Amino acid sequence: MALAKMSVAEVEQFLRDEFPQAFSGDDITIESADGQTCLLRQRYSERMLRPGGTVSGPTLMALADFAMYVVLLSAIGPIGLAVTTNLNINFLRKGQPGQDVLAEARLLKLGKRLAVGEVKLLSGTSPDPIAHVTSTYSIPNV
Repeated sequence: MALAKMSVAEVEQFLRDEFPQAFSGDDITIESADGQTCLLRQRYSERMLRPGGTVSGPTLMALADFAMYVVLLSAIGPIGLAVTTNLNINFLRKGQPGQDVLAEARLLKLGKRLAVGEVKLLSGTSPDPIAHVTSTYSIPNV
């Protein structure tokens, strides 16, 4: 397992300082981040729902992208200008209303300029993923 360059507390502080528009509330919690994987939890809110009572696609995409950013920061340190270059999502089943959404992210390859990872999105305590995401981030030359 990779040695984390930032702890959960350091990632949280960095996000509060540098990216408050995405990490100023208490709806998303970083439960773990170790330089290779991370686990995020988004607390249930009715704002997540689309008509028909399912968790919306934009909610899931944003959480997955954020999870990739967190795992990448934990691996490379406070490089705020790392950006998403690709995100692909497959919706597998309906996210249940009333349930938190969990994002399990994992880096598949970490290079000097690109990072590739995947995110499994889960609804509540169900072991069955509601979506699978692959994502690529560009890492700036610092």
